[in-house]
Amino acid sequence: MKKYIYIITAILSFYACESELELDAPSELTTGGFWDSEEGARTAHTGLFASLRAEAGDLWLLGEIRSDVWGGRTYESPSNLSLIESSFTASTAPFGGWAGFYTQIHRVNDFLANVPNISFVNENDKKHLLGQAYGLRALYYYTLLKTWGDVPIILEPLTNVDPNGLSRERSPQNEVMDQIKKDIEASLSAFGSDSSFWEGNRNFWSKAATLALKGDVYIWSGNLLDGGNADFTEAKNALQQIGTMGVSLVSTIDDLWGVSNEGNSEFIFALQYQRDEASNIYNSFTGRTTEINPQFNASGESMSDFIIAGANRYGQSEKTILLLDDNADDRKDATFIRLYTDDNGGVGYPTYNEPTYFGSILNKFLGRMDGTERIFENDVPLYRYADVLLLLAEAKNHLGEDPSNEINQIRQRAYGTDYDPGIHAYVNGSQTDNANAILTERYKEFIAEGKRWWDLRRAGDSYVIENVGFLNPGDEYKLLLPISDDMIGRNPLLDQTLGW
Repeated sequence: MKKYIYIITAILSFYACESELELDAPSELTTGGFWDSEEGARTAHTGLFASLRAEAGDLWLLGEIRSDVWGGRTYESPSNLSLIESSFTASTAPFGGWAGFYTQIHRVNDFLANVPNISFVNENDKKHLLGQAYGLRALYYYTLLKTWGDVPIILEPLTNVDPNGLSRERSPQNEVMDQIKKDIEASLSAFGSDSSFWEGNRNFWSKAATLALKGDVYIWSGNLLDGGNADFTEAKNALQQIGTMGVSLVSTIDDLWGVSNEGNSEFIFALQYQRDEASNIYNSFTGRTTEINPQFNASGESMSDFIIAGANRYGQSEKTILLLDDNADDRKDATFIRLYTDDNGGVGYPTYNEPTYFGSILNKFLGRMDGTERIFENDVPLYRYADVLLLLAEAKNHLGEDPSNEINQIRQRAYGTDYDPGIHAYVNGSQTDNANAILTERYKEFIAEGKRWWDLRRAGDSYVIENVGFLNPGDEYKLLLPISDDMIGRNPLLDQTLGW
């Protein structure tokens, strides 16, 4: 095994030094024995997920930072203001090199080209690994499509080093979407009837993850790429299967978050973090003791003993604060710790008080304490069952069906023993009312999980413009990102994103 670790390390180091779409042929590095055995394939499989985890920061930024969730008060210099405010230009285009996603796609392509030729002791294991790889490639291309629209399609390993053969033009969105759907079907075909989690671990892709992705994809294509009811029906059918695969809502919010609750039944696919291996991004949503310790929480309790060694670069917007300002909703305290400059005579601030509000600490991914050290090793879900239920609500609503059952499952869990159907239950309304209710519920449920921007985009351009204060009518072209001058310089076949 050690020799394969050395090889993988060499390959990853090589990749890191090359530019997107201008890689020398990685397959030439790996054909000398690496792809000759099941052991090599399994090592490469693990590497695919380590590489995905390396993209976690960009996945989060792309999925959330441009939404209405952030942009509020911080007590250190805020990060990514140009993204929050959509104030970048073509000359300052963010995420150069396609955010590194083609490096990951090259690795998956190499895996898909070589693993079918390897004999496994149990051929069903090989099928499972191939199902995972097709699912990951669909995820990468879906993220590219949502971000830039037209993007190059590359499906084969890079086997020649001729620079002229490495430049690719952008394929139209519909062609990219067709390829995403093909990969989803290839993934489901490889999994077959096997709905198990690889080695019982939800940190690897699964059939349930592919079905969740399929629901997500087909709602997007149904609403934004003219797929209509046929696509919404595909989404609905896919999402309805997941509840039979050992996946369900956990009973309370307290059972959902925290390092001790990882691997729960609600997580479908999560990025794994462990001490001395990798930390997640969420220390940037906390702060330093010098700012935090003099403050008080919303219950009027001193924060003087609170231990942290992070930063406070992202602040929840006032819109977010007010949205969660409901003491009966368990998501309020599970999501943020609100800080105030005084204790209000010991009673704290059960409702938001702007004059004494100091800032917030994100509570959802706060890690665990080890003595005087806080370890940010929460696993971070990319899909969980609450996501599936609310996507199913979207699909049903697009089909003119009643989405209230799915909405109310989320609300009932959120309000717990305080749930009163007469107050909290949603009653089916018009398609527009339903769409807004679903978006609001997703807003509350998935703060800091990299979902809100995609949710607004999937609902339609008008929903983005109406909800994001930094965008105005006429800014619709900004919903897709420009590509950098450097990218065009390296690949002359690329055209700039329309409008930029």
